Amino acid sequence: MSSHATDQARVIPLRPVAAAAAPAPDAAASPPAGAGEPREPLWRHLVGDVLRRERLAQERTLKDVAEAARISMPYLSELERGRKEASSEVLAAAARALGLGLADLLALSHGELTRLGRTHTRQARIGQERPGMGRGGSGSYEARLLAA
Repeated sequence: MSSHATDQARVIPLRPVAAAAAPAPDAAASPPAGAGEPREPLWRHLVGDVLRRERLAQERTLKDVAEAARISMPYLSELERGRKEASSEVLAAAARALGLGLADLLALSHGELTRLGRTHTRQARIGQERPGMGRGGSGSYEARLLAA
């Protein structure tokens, strides 16, 4: 037996190769390329968008709001980007730091969800045809939907 034969180790993967190529968990939040129907937004994305929009409307920095809420600046950034699911206590503190109540934050997030939900539903309906109706013309499903 040669000396370099003992230096070689056989590698046995712990996971199958196909599992290693699986998308990251956050990738499920966005539709895959070529998917026809958009997915509904996640609650953490909606809340994060509202927090960021409110902070920017007040022309305040992440540092300022994080200090007022007594949470770390990186954590607040993660919340605004929709990367973290915050507890109700943290959301209430962030809302309070922005001069909002928790109910205000949730109402603004709900309004955004409702707006996006209508767009989502409308896009799904426009892509469908009713039986017996052709595309285009005044009798089409799309024309009646737009007229409503």
